[in-house]
Amino acid sequence: MTRIDNKERLLRLMTIFSQETDEDHELSLDEIILRFKQIYGPDMKLNKNSLKDDINHLINHSFDVTINQEKDGLPKFYSHQYRLFELYELRMLVDAVVSAKFITRQETRQLIGKIRKLTSYHQGKKLQNEIQVDSSIKSESPFIRLAIHDLHQAISERRMITFQYGRYDIDRHFNLSHEGSLYKVKPYALTWANDFYYLIAYYYHAGEIRHYRVDRLRNVDILNESFPYEPFDVSKYVQSTFHMFAGDEEWIKIKFKNNLINVIIDKFGKNVDIKKHDENHFILSVKARVSGGLINWILNFGSQAKVISPASLYDTVKEEVSNMNKLYES
Repeated sequence: MTRIDNKERLLRLMTIFSQETDEDHELSLDEIILRFKQIYGPDMKLNKNSLKDDINHLINHSFDVTINQEKDGLPKFYSHQYRLFELYELRMLVDAVVSAKFITRQETRQLIGKIRKLTSYHQGKKLQNEIQVDSSIKSESPFIRLAIHDLHQAISERRMITFQYGRYDIDRHFNLSHEGSLYKVKPYALTWANDFYYLIAYYYHAGEIRHYRVDRLRNVDILNESFPYEPFDVSKYVQSTFHMFAGDEEWIKIKFKNNLINVIIDKFGKNVDIKKHDENHFILSVKARVSGGLINWILNFGSQAKVISPASLYDTVKEEVSNMNKLYES
């Protein structure tokens, strides 16, 4: 006869409730006993009264057990229904993991497996139909999760870091910038923009704040050298930096077709400075970093957007449109 002590029985009962029951799946006492026999062998002896005492003990110690008393003398059914996360919240977490480009395919599978363990086995199966994303966009870099951990630590402790940085060439080979020389920076913040993690930091060599794609960092090293607290508005920096390209910040005005109002609100928020121009257009006024990223963003809207000011940006966009026209004429 197989016997287990009270503590092991109580822990096993919690596991059975957590993994096999929810609001749509319940177990009777006979079914719970059967689960124990499947785990410990058919000669496992378990008294129903002891099992009831265990259930009451769990309830008295704040472990949720819902008891469903059927009518007409039918047996009671038991289930663990309260979870820290609702099923729709877990689905959002799964979708976010699948969509994140900086997470590798292998890490995506591992994270989804862990998320499914936050609910019952039955509800976990419902999380298998995650949104479909082109797997070719997922990162292949195994360094990202380690870099993110180190960067968070350095930011929290306000410690200098060094790293190497690089990019892919036309042959899809990853090449380190500056011949592999180390970048030394003061890390201010991590932000997620345009489906990528970015490090925002003060770069000593250039004497300015810059941002770096985390998936392009290599050999991140936290130094013993620290730096004092410096206030830094992350959201303001990100909002003024189109597509995370650097450039000089200045006020710009762009005329848009009315049908693009939601696109602009999604980009800048409801409090952005927009004014009606005529029945079909509105004017956006915003402080932004004038850069190639900004120009490309404007050109995305084709004839539905026109730069009003500054004159230098107007001329640059006009020249780019002319170059595009020549390209197609040839």
